[in-house]
Amino acid sequence: MHIEQLNALTIARLAVVDVDAALQDAAQSLSKPGIGLVVVCDGNGEAAGVLSKSDLVRHLTSPTSPAPPASALMSSPIVSCGLQDDVHVVYKLMATQSLQNILVIDAGAKPVGILDIRDAMKALFKQEEVQEQLLLNYVSGVGYR
Repeated sequence: MHIEQLNALTIARLAVVDVDAALQDAAQSLSKPGIGLVVVCDGNGEAAGVLSKSDLVRHLTSPTSPAPPASALMSSPIVSCGLQDDVHVVYKLMATQSLQNILVIDAGAKPVGILDIRDAMKALFKQEEVQEQLLLNYVSGVGYR
């Protein structure tokens, strides 16, 4: 199963701000249900970094002067995946690196979605259930006469 098969889920989780956006704009995006990662994009629309709720909380707990732009707190380089990547491989990458969300980019490094680890896990469980049913049908002889 490829990431592009989860396109409806990944597109719904995509939140983007400009590299010069105020931290408040990124915080507003992160406050929406289902949004766990904001993509910070440069003038060409390419992903320059990502900002998570954890990044925002870390900033708020440290005494600083006026709020910096979102780009000052973003994580870079970005851990990302492509539309043709295998969901199982991406899930293992996310688990290994303790990521809750991963950026999905197109061939031009432009953001096209955000994959949540729970969505990946659900897709993998669904795929296993289908495989299990196919195996059960095969062993039972259903549809193989």
